[in-house]
Amino acid sequence: MQLKVMVTGKNRKIASDISEHLMADRGYNVIKCASSKEALFERVPAEIPHLIVICLGDETKETVSVFDVLKECTKIGGISIIVIANDVDQKLFINHTKLERMFFMSRPVSLFALYEKLNEIEQTVEDNVHNGSMLVTEYINPYANDLPPRKHILVVDDDSTQLLQIKEHLKEFYEVTLVPSGEAALKYLTTHRVDLILLDYIMPVMNGPQVLENIRRLPALTHIPVVFLTGVTEKDTVVKTLVELKPQGYIVKPSKKSELVAKIIDILG
Repeated sequence: MQLKVMVTGKNRKIASDISEHLMADRGYNVIKCASSKEALFERVPAEIPHLIVICLGDETKETVSVFDVLKECTKIGGISIIVIANDVDQKLFINHTKLERMFFMSRPVSLFALYEKLNEIEQTVEDNVHNGSMLVTEYINPYANDLPPRKHILVVDDDSTQLLQIKEHLKEFYEVTLVPSGEAALKYLTTHRVDLILLDYIMPVMNGPQVLENIRRLPALTHIPVVFLTGVTEKDTVVKTLVELKPQGYIVKPSKKSELVAKIIDILG
């Protein structure tokens, strides 16, 4: 089967070699990602790969901590992690990482050992697909092209766990795009069309109300409904903001799937 594999890490030579082999030898869908917290935060929830390969090189405590952002991703998305490292980097990684489960491979990389592990991951993915489809039957809709396109939801939150959970809740029904900040949301909206925005109320640099104010200033975006995502402690403040900025409402985090979908249906139909 075609695994989706994300390759990242400071050791660009190893990362490039691994990427080429995985595409040429195995036909995998390989996604290259910079080894920064911001890049991983943005790409992993959006792509949800089956496997992430981290290629270490001359690491420090700070560079190792970058990969801690993957902790919640691996829980929610069922993502495997392979770390390629020499002895020094492996010990440093083990001492400072918050990741709970990973596989280590030594350099130089044995392709035979790597492909054996990939065979195991493929089998696990296939088993999950098989077990999940035993109670369903396939139906090919001849009128699929006549159906309206799925509504597009933009989710803005600086918490990767919240982003992943919301995508899991909504991906069955909607096209979902995740961004980690207000600035990223405004940049995305300059080139993409969305039908609704789920906007975190409390964020660093630019909070939810500030993002909404910027959206309301742009004529091309004023029609987009906005729903705040908020914690229980900010509820009273959010109610005041509802009166001033007039968003389409708010949802208290952590939100249930039924609440999210019901709110979106209420707004979009």
